[in-house]
Amino acid sequence: MPSSTSTAPPTAVVPRARWITVLGVVAVVLVGLNLRAGITSAAALFHDLQAVLGYGPLVAAILPSIPTVTFAFAGAATAWLVRRIGVERTILLALVILAAGLAVRAIPSVGMLLVGTVAGMCGIALCNVAMPSFIREHYAHRTSALTGTYTITMSLGATAASALGVPLALQLGSPSLGLAAWSILAAVSILVFIPLAIAGRPRPRQDAADAVAPQEPGGSLMAVLRTRKGLLITGFFTVQALLVYSLISWLPVILISRGMDPSSAGIMLGLMQLVTIPATVVLLAMAARPHLLRSAFMVCCVGILLGLGCLILLPVGFTVLSVVLLGLGLTIFPLLLVVISRSGRNAAETTAISTVAQSVGYLVASAGPFGLALLHTLTDGWALPLWLLFVVAFIQLLLALALTSDSPAGPTRQSRRARKQEAPA
Repeated sequence: MPSSTSTAPPTAVVPRARWITVLGVVAVVLVGLNLRAGITSAAALFHDLQAVLGYGPLVAAILPSIPTVTFAFAGAATAWLVRRIGVERTILLALVILAAGLAVRAIPSVGMLLVGTVAGMCGIALCNVAMPSFIREHYAHRTSALTGTYTITMSLGATAASALGVPLALQLGSPSLGLAAWSILAAVSILVFIPLAIAGRPRPRQDAADAVAPQEPGGSLMAVLRTRKGLLITGFFTVQALLVYSLISWLPVILISRGMDPSSAGIMLGLMQLVTIPATVVLLAMAARPHLLRSAFMVCCVGILLGLGCLILLPVGFTVLSVVLLGLGLTIFPLLLVVISRSGRNAAETTAISTVAQSVGYLVASAGPFGLALLHTLTDGWALPLWLLFVVAFIQLLLALALTSDSPAGPTRQSRRARKQEAPA
């Protein structure tokens, strides 16, 4: 009788768990495709939107800055939402907000364009912070693989949206409709996430108890900044975000100022993003082995230093080399997501770490492109701004050394030494 009861439950539970696992992977892919499509699809249409809607230079300057500013402030609410309604339903709510915000931009109005962009970026901000917790909670032993899938689909979504944004708007006869069309992708993601939110509803009480345990420092946002790991992750996210958004914002302008035609400068920006896809696969495979995590970080940090050095010192004919190295350096973002996903005792603590890191990081990153533009105006050149980025990249290298000193690489090496010592016996 005990044997029959012990064998019955697995046959009933395993198929459901497998179904949820597969659906969760599909959801990770769809969310990844959404998280940059709403941003890059707009970048190519800003000129047409200004011509059709007739807004002035102030609105034209505000629109590109909305994503990072929104990421900083809206992302701070994610930990609170996760504690209240759970990770799955937080992501579902974020996708609903994203779809609604993108759809509102179909209305050819400056006000609706701004409101829709803010709403859509709020949805993306919630997903940015919650997804590492979702991956940790459902794929604790596959964080590197799922994080790689997530970040690669982000790059694919960004590339596809930037390439198809203008043709899609032409087919639909309006840049506003071209922006709103990407809400369909968000709607599909909602349909996939609804079963996950329902399945995740009956949550054991022990998770909630763990999340609020006073002994553990990771449960609250302020407690994150009292820990060495939390400070390192926050500092590292801040530095890498500043580098990423500064390069994405100004690389084409820098290349054009050196004599490259605008079309080729845009291709160079696309090449920089394209390099991150194969590099992500290789570096995350390295990060999956604890003793290679620091090496993966070093490859990225040295890559961006060399890329900036080549961009500063070499003539424009060597731009491809610079861009490839810079793209290798930008691959550090998925590595940091792996570290965040592995941090904390539970999903609540991981969410708290992710919230603090992304809120602070994106807030500072929003000042990066503006600061470079100010330096360029004051010095009438890009040499000083680029050297400043080089210094920031060197700080990133130092932070990477400190951050990876907390990785499990040490115990792994110790266990190998112990095995060697036991081998003769």
